[in-house]
Amino acid sequence: MSDVRDLTIGVFGGTGAQGKGLIIRWAAAGLKVVVGSRDAERAQAAAKELAEASGGNVTGATNAETARVADIVIVAVPWEGHATLLESLKADLAGKIVVDCVNPLGFDKQGAFALPVPEGSAAQQAAALLPDSRVTASFHHVSAVLLADLEVPSIDTDVLVLGDDREATDAVIELAQVIPGVRGIYGGRLRNAHQVEAFTANLISINRRYKAHAGIRVTDV
Repeated sequence: MSDVRDLTIGVFGGTGAQGKGLIIRWAAAGLKVVVGSRDAERAQAAAKELAEASGGNVTGATNAETARVADIVIVAVPWEGHATLLESLKADLAGKIVVDCVNPLGFDKQGAFALPVPEGSAAQQAAALLPDSRVTASFHHVSAVLLADLEVPSIDTDVLVLGDDREATDAVIELAQVIPGVRGIYGGRLRNAHQVEAFTANLISINRRYKAHAGIRVTDV
């Protein structure tokens, strides 16, 4: 695997809060980023906005074109459209590192809660739909607000990276560490992604109670 800074990063869901935040940080650090969307014009408009915000190299394309040109693809779409999108891109994503950061959550008057996923987790669903891709799970717990605010020079958080392909998880750890202050930590096999995704509901509760943008830190590592 090449140095991650030499790779092209594609982001599905780059018009949403989490996707935008990640794009801003990576583009500001000098990475080449492509915003993917179902609509090319919408992707290009978002890319122009994010390029201006980051001062970096951001372009926009359809999801299919993004899948073809990117070396690493981030899946940051709403849970409701997760399976449909990935099914449609199976051929284009073959051989690519796919980083799933989708949190299958529901919301009611009591707050956020984890939804059941037949495959076990969003990441495991991605792996089932993309058997020829190198699926990892990561970036579930990083505040979109902090990511998007470049006046915050360093983000005090660890990013857990899960997967069954050592080279792929190492690349995603490196990608996480491009963001100032962030440390990538291997978090286990993909079969353990459910609790990582579900823990986002706990963080949402913490943030609401304490009016914070909390993340996680792993001690003694």
